Amino acid sequence: MEVINVGVGEIGVSNKPGSVVKTYALGSCVALIFVAPKHNAVGLAHIALPDSSFSNGKARDLPGYFADLAIPKLIDEFKKFGVKKNSEVIVKLTGGAKIMDPQGRFNIGKRNVLATKKVLWKYKLGAIKEDVGKNFSRTVSVDVDTKEITITSPGRGEWKL
Repeated sequence: MEVINVGVGEIGVSNKPGSVVKTYALGSCVALIFVAPKHNAVGLAHIALPDSSFSNGKARDLPGYFADLAIPKLIDEFKKFGVKKNSEVIVKLTGGAKIMDPQGRFNIGKRNVLATKKVLWKYKLGAIKEDVGKNFSRTVSVDVDTKEITITSPGRGEWKL
């Protein structure tokens, strides 16, 4: 099995049988997951911040870092698999936790989730399922063969999205 590891700000896609797209330690970050069953394709963006307007360099080098850039980039990647309409894509979200911010002053996780949903809406997309918020990190993997999304968290076990 080939594992495609997706770091913070990166985007990973695959339609290769036997492969898994995976990202680790989502705290306030959001994993935006695309699945196109008809095209046997899966993809994941590890989004760290809601908006690219304040960071031109990072926006250019790591478009997956920002919700406003990750979504159009992921859509473009799926076009390479033959996806012609956004309606062919199933969207799911996880992450966006409140980590190291007990009073919720910054709410980066919540802001990431809301920004991601707002940009999805702009592209006439919406998450059909999500596991967001709370106060713990998550590791997420998406299996190309089964399209199954598995989430794990230390001390909390494993569950499906």
